[in-house]
Amino acid sequence: MKRRICMVAYTYYLSDARVRREAETLASVPEFEVSVLALKGTNAHPRSYRRDGVEVRELNTDKYRGKSNLRYLLSYVKFTLLALAACTSLLIRNSLDVVHIHNMPNFLIFSAIGPLIFGKKVILDIHDTMIETYDAKFRGEPSKLLFYLLRCEELLCCALAHRIICTNDMQREALIGRRIPADKVLVSLNVPDPRRFHASKSNVTAREGNSFRLVYFGTIARRLGVDLAIRAVGNVNWSISGLEFHIIGGGDDLRECIELSKELGIDRTVHFYERALPLEDLVRALDGMDLGLVPNRKNAATELMLPVKMLECVALGIPVVAPRLRTIEHYFSEESVFYFAPDDVDSMSRAILEAFADEALRKRKAENARGFLRTYQWETHKLGLLNLYNSLAS
Repeated sequence: MKRRICMVAYTYYLSDARVRREAETLASVPEFEVSVLALKGTNAHPRSYRRDGVEVRELNTDKYRGKSNLRYLLSYVKFTLLALAACTSLLIRNSLDVVHIHNMPNFLIFSAIGPLIFGKKVILDIHDTMIETYDAKFRGEPSKLLFYLLRCEELLCCALAHRIICTNDMQREALIGRRIPADKVLVSLNVPDPRRFHASKSNVTAREGNSFRLVYFGTIARRLGVDLAIRAVGNVNWSISGLEFHIIGGGDDLRECIELSKELGIDRTVHFYERALPLEDLVRALDGMDLGLVPNRKNAATELMLPVKMLECVALGIPVVAPRLRTIEHYFSEESVFYFAPDDVDSMSRAILEAFADEALRKRKAENARGFLRTYQWETHKLGLLNLYNSLAS
């Protein structure tokens, strides 16, 4: 008999690599039927569709982009209530065995309260830890009471989950350090799906004509250092002939970053796509890029991140400029990444110039970085995910 899985994720399904990878992996196994509840896409009305064996149902709400704590909370609550209704409907129709919650926020797990009461299994997949992310996003604003409430939220949600998935070893250590039972926590790294992200061309790091193309893709947010990357590009703009900087994604600080590029006089160098791309389009957009930028500021959240955008560049053979942050340094050596000091625009500028000046070094570091994927390949994590589901089913 098939096991029916419902994933709940406050995200745009087509552009979320982790949610798609896990959903499609499970859907490829004949014993599982997989559906996903996600945010409304770019259409005016929510839709339902099937993609790579996964049934996707968009809920009638969009992602909030802004700086209001209250409106973020209300956006999360609205999505949780809509997901609660959908999960309860699936339960009533006997079309649900496991609910897989993707944070943020953790309290999305309350959309599975009905299945929990009736003995169904629930997984909490922690992409980003709420406490550290909130600290980075609203630095200087939150009160001690709010952090206490976030700590309670994390403990309660993890207690409700039968198993917890996190994205790397550093994040797992942080959770265990906050009294989350170690035997509940499984690590599944954000390694790219090799079906989509692979270095299919031998010249991916070679320059085309007189252009030199840098790329950042992901959330456009100050805490992730996108403004620092724009300033670094401003520093090197006159030193690199044919420089292009492509920024792919949307976010709270998109408009500020567009204005910053104009203020620095590099708006012809910096190209904004202004939205996240479906994975298939993203891979095409990255074709021919010379260098990937990971400009993250140093904060409690980024110290625990192993950015998926960095790993996708590695998989495509694109060399990476990255900050010296705890988790990144844990997995990548000096020989595989062009490192810079976090929050230091001049240091980032020097790393970009070093990469530009030596094509052979770019190729060597890109190849060395691919050793990470040979060690931490998706096939290994895929087996871990399937074993988790089989153990819950039994």
